Amino acid sequence: MGKENWDALIDNVVRNFGTEFSSRWVSYLFQLILFTILFYMMFKVLKNNKANKFIGFIIFFIVFAGIVFALTEDFDSGILLIIIAMTALLVFTMFHTEIKRGLLDAGVKKSKAEPVTVTGVELIMDEIVRAVQNMSKNDIGALIVLSNDNLPDGIIESGTVINAQITSQMIEAVFYPKAPLHDGALVIEGNKLYAAGCFLPLAQDERLPKEMGSRHRAALGVTMVASVTAIVVSEETGIISIVKNGVVKKKYADATDIKEALSDYYWSDLTAES
Repeated sequence: MGKENWDALIDNVVRNFGTEFSSRWVSYLFQLILFTILFYMMFKVLKNNKANKFIGFIIFFIVFAGIVFALTEDFDSGILLIIIAMTALLVFTMFHTEIKRGLLDAGVKKSKAEPVTVTGVELIMDEIVRAVQNMSKNDIGALIVLSNDNLPDGIIESGTVINAQITSQMIEAVFYPKAPLHDGALVIEGNKLYAAGCFLPLAQDERLPKEMGSRHRAALGVTMVASVTAIVVSEETGIISIVKNGVVKKKYADATDIKEALSDYYWSDLTAES
């Protein structure tokens, strides 16, 4: 690059961020605020969904576009803002379910569950795995929701608060076919069976398989509106499924899969909330 090109480059920077800045500082400040809000929202959604490569790409693209526009003679920061807004729209379109779930979570109080020791958590997980496997062997339908106190109040109010110790016998008693609460969902919060017989929102997607019953639709529905994990036992087949983020993460789940989901809940979800 010759001396003339360098001089022109310096002149562009000085004009865009020097002499013109004093007369357009209000516009620049407004655009900076909008940029910060949009970027923060995009970053939060992508980070929550572990889209780290997408985050890196967006940062690179914004920085590159900003440098290119800043060094042009006819720099207009509004164009850069439009590009950022279009990128944000793309992100929100791709992750609309996660955004809706995050907005609903934001208005709910967070977990006040009692702290549990490592040994205590291992015992709790063993009890849940044992109960789920026993119900699967006997074709007893069940729907267990692992919550960190972020379910909408209406879901808890639709059931009965039991606040009981987690044992395999208690879980199986809740879902015993002749028990009054067996048709609803059992909500676990930390080291307690918090509520039973809870009614959940059903997923209404017409693309779902016809054979998918109400328990699976309820599991999909609740994981769309709250950051929870659901464990489903089919009453017809005894098949165990693990549902999270509005999709069936694992069908035909075995003891290892159940324990992995429980480990994520106790060592990731609850820890993050506290």
